[in-house]
Amino acid sequence: MASLPLLRLSPPPRNQKFARLLPHPLKPTFPILRAPPQKPITTTRTTCSYTPTPATDRLISAASYFLPFFNGLQYGRFLFTKYPSLSLPIQPLLPLLSFYHSIPYASFVSFFALYLGIVRNPSLSRYARFNALQALVLDVLLVVPMLVQRIISPGRSGIGLKITAWAHSGIFAFVVACFVYGVVSSVLGKTPYLPLVAEAAGRQLE
Repeated sequence: MASLPLLRLSPPPRNQKFARLLPHPLKPTFPILRAPPQKPITTTRTTCSYTPTPATDRLISAASYFLPFFNGLQYGRFLFTKYPSLSLPIQPLLPLLSFYHSIPYASFVSFFALYLGIVRNPSLSRYARFNALQALVLDVLLVVPMLVQRIISPGRSGIGLKITAWAHSGIFAFVVACFVYGVVSSVLGKTPYLPLVAEAAGRQLE
């Protein structure tokens, strides 16, 4: 039998212009996504600096609260009469209290000394000035009940006397609480914020 000649099939001719539009068979037709380069992770250390309050500012602040305390002792006369044992914690302060009352116009002198010497002294820190101003505002507030008492004149007996005793006892308890809170906070170097006083004092220093 005669062998058939092998037929070689050749691809059909391609139009050169059309072939340029076709994608290359070996190249992908979709874009290759690459991960963005990662930045090196850097760690930063933050250090907290704590500056303690100087001892001079603590002493000035603590001493400022003695002014409203000494002027507020008059509101405790009803409690001292009814409960004499309440005066025992105040007995160590009697020499200082007697010296305070021995000075003529001691309340006015102390008030202006704190205001002009500390509050309006730019060389002192804001901590000392703020505490001194708080003490002065509290001292001014203590004058208001006495003025109201003189205007109303509740009397020395009956329900008027009871209301006066209750009011004076409440004011005295408030003054003692502010005094202890202010002195202890000043000694520890912390800023005390007295109720009804701190906001007014902060506005004056802004």
